[in-house]
Amino acid sequence: MGRSPASLRAAAVLQAVESAVVLAAAVLAGVDTAAGRSYQTGSGIALTLIGVASAAALALVARGLVRARRWSRTPALLTQLFFGIVGIYMLQGHRLDWGVPVVVLAAAGFAALLAPPSLRALTDQGRTPPDQSGREQTRQEQTRREGAPPEKTRPEKTRAEKTRAEKTRAEKTRAEKTRAGKTRAGKTRRKGTQPRPQPGPPGKG
Repeated sequence: MGRSPASLRAAAVLQAVESAVVLAAAVLAGVDTAAGRSYQTGSGIALTLIGVASAAALALVARGLVRARRWSRTPALLTQLFFGIVGIYMLQGHRLDWGVPVVVLAAAGFAALLAPPSLRALTDQGRTPPDQSGREQTRQEQTRREGAPPEKTRPEKTRAEKTRAEKTRAEKTRAEKTRAGKTRAGKTRRKGTQPRPQPGPPGKG
């Protein structure tokens, strides 16, 4: 596949940074749980595991963006939305040291994903690699030809053939009627020309 545009590569980098942030938060939650500073040990362990799994998923999305995979667009946009909401929540809690960077990161991710080159790359590309596109098109054309119904006869040709067939049948019918009429006429003439039986000699009185 061709090289992805710069805006899409930037979106992939931002997605990877967000994955690292989530992983760092999960590690901090795990450290707090191990040190006994978590409210509940069970919830701390669950939060750590969820954070690690989320970081892995975000990293997978970043890899899809680098390769201009169409499926990576929606989860990447959802990631920016999530980070934006978290950043606004931190700003409302007067955590400017965390809230401002998170909001800026989400805004930059949205801008990179919604840039026209990124949209074109995620909608037009990523379907079939160039080295296989020709073979794929050839296979699709062969499949269409094999599965296509036989071509219909042209209407003009069909009408002409029907007309010729009807003329031929009409000619045969007329010929048969003519032959039948001639045969009946011949029989009638033969009957009319038969010699009448001559009367025999008169009987002796």
